[in-house]
Amino acid sequence: MISAKITGQAPILFVSDIGASVAYWVDKVGFTAIGLYGEPTDFAILARDTSHLMLAEAPDGHAILPHWRVRDKLWNAYFWVDDARAMYEELKQRGARIDYDLGEQPYGVLEFGIQDLDDQDIAFGEVLDRRPEG
Repeated sequence: MISAKITGQAPILFVSDIGASVAYWVDKVGFTAIGLYGEPTDFAILARDTSHLMLAEAPDGHAILPHWRVRDKLWNAYFWVDDARAMYEELKQRGARIDYDLGEQPYGVLEFGIQDLDDQDIAFGEVLDRRPEG
């Protein structure tokens, strides 16, 4: 049986201000806006390297509830990276809102987190090689 392959993914985040959020992701996190939709804009598609992110402006009066408020230490989005140290230094230098500093996690990932403008947690992690020596 031939099966279709998934060729990409894109977390979708609700945001309270699409313009400010797009600017944050572009300026502070290094993404590129590849599509802005609606009049006025209320949806955006961003990309960095091979990953995408979609932002949707929440309706007026809609409370955005970050996942960590429902379950402690749970992200709204997670990006795998090939060099967590370099990504951490870059995002710190760009002025991203660092949520937690770079550290090795018990699940074998070197990881750090940021927050977006709506307090949603986004993590970046590098899988560590834990094969035994010898």
